Amino acid sequence: MKIMFNKPRSRSPRALDPTPRVYFSGLCAGYPGRSVLHEVGAEIPKSAATALVGPNGCGKSTLLGVLAGVIRPTAGDLQHDGGRPPAFVPQRGAVGDALPLTVRQAVEMGRWGERGPWRRLTRQDRATVDAALDRLGVGDLAARQLGELSGGQRQRALIAQALAQESDLLLLDEPTTGLDPEARERIGELLTGLVAEGVTVVQATHDLEVARAASLCLLLRDGRLVGQGHPDRVLTASAPARVWQRL
Repeated sequence: MKIMFNKPRSRSPRALDPTPRVYFSGLCAGYPGRSVLHEVGAEIPKSAATALVGPNGCGKSTLLGVLAGVIRPTAGDLQHDGGRPPAFVPQRGAVGDALPLTVRQAVEMGRWGERGPWRRLTRQDRATVDAALDRLGVGDLAARQLGELSGGQRQRALIAQALAQESDLLLLDEPTTGLDPEARERIGELLTGLVAEGVTVVQATHDLEVARAASLCLLLRDGRLVGQGHPDRVLTASAPARVWQRL
């Protein structure tokens, strides 16, 4: 197993971008007693949107965890071509409702990578947090407890925490699942704007409309990559019908 950051490498001629933001090959990963990912490999294009699609249990969340560095692969090669660690937004259910945090405190946690959890935030840190709160439209909720928020408000707060990290790689696990149409549209517009600003966005999604709007689609089934490429190709003839019947 090899994990590398900021290392030059020869580029595959099938790369979607001459300098992919993330490259991985032969990735295997899982949990004690359970293997999930099996020999997965792809290139994530820089400054673009990539959609991970597939049925529940296919390995989307595990792959995001590996890319985020919170799950260590058991085999394979993972290379990041970027200067900052990824910012990761897990599924909403992975963040406890009972956490005694205000919205602002949660977003401030996004600066811990720079300062550590015990050091005071600088004026610049506070300005970064303010900007993230305003960008997600949750500045007026800064003093509210996370557990008091609606699903859409809470998700925007968690994305604001990720933006506060100022990473050029944003990983999201089902960011709009269970939200109302207005909340989904607002988050979708935000992600589109981030890509336009040069951020690489990778999101797991069951929303085929979101997947079709991406630059690259990775189709997973049973922990294996069974399709990759432009959504127009992957989400039609290249997608086995039984995969979509299980979504």
